[in-house]
Amino acid sequence: MLIVMAGLPGAGKSSMAEALGRRLVAPVVSVDPVEAAMWRAGVARDQPTGLAAYAVAEAVAGGVLALGQTVIADAVNAVEAAREQWRSLGGRHGVPVAFIEVVCSDPIVHRRRLEGRSRRIEGFTEPTWEAVERLRERFAPWTDHRLVLDAVTDVSSNVAAAVEFLAAVS
Repeated sequence: MLIVMAGLPGAGKSSMAEALGRRLVAPVVSVDPVEAAMWRAGVARDQPTGLAAYAVAEAVAGGVLALGQTVIADAVNAVEAAREQWRSLGGRHGVPVAFIEVVCSDPIVHRRRLEGRSRRIEGFTEPTWEAVERLRERFAPWTDHRLVLDAVTDVSSNVAAAVEFLAAVS
């Protein structure tokens, strides 16, 4: 199965992806560390490293799927093209694709989490709250069936809801 996490930066999707990965014993392929690695390797930040990071994450996730294992893709996935990329990957491997969107319903908590987080991704600059707000305005409407989790709910309850949702998808 291909599990695709989505949501705004700082909403809690990476924390949820990691907790779900531990529960399912499934690898998590995250776009942000891939993009940061490109910058550390000397790829200029004015290059389309965000797009390239999605392509690299797709290739790594495809390798995991080829082994017959479940994989979790962790990325914002704000636009239809990104979502289609994952649907296409699942189709090529003949596996179900499950989308899980993580939101944070409390903007004060969301902003505090974003501004206070330190994920220790060498070379990665966390987005500003203003950048997140701009991204929120451009976040494409969903056409896929998905589970929406609110990060103000405790992680263990969200993981339980995700596991139940994934059992119905597979």
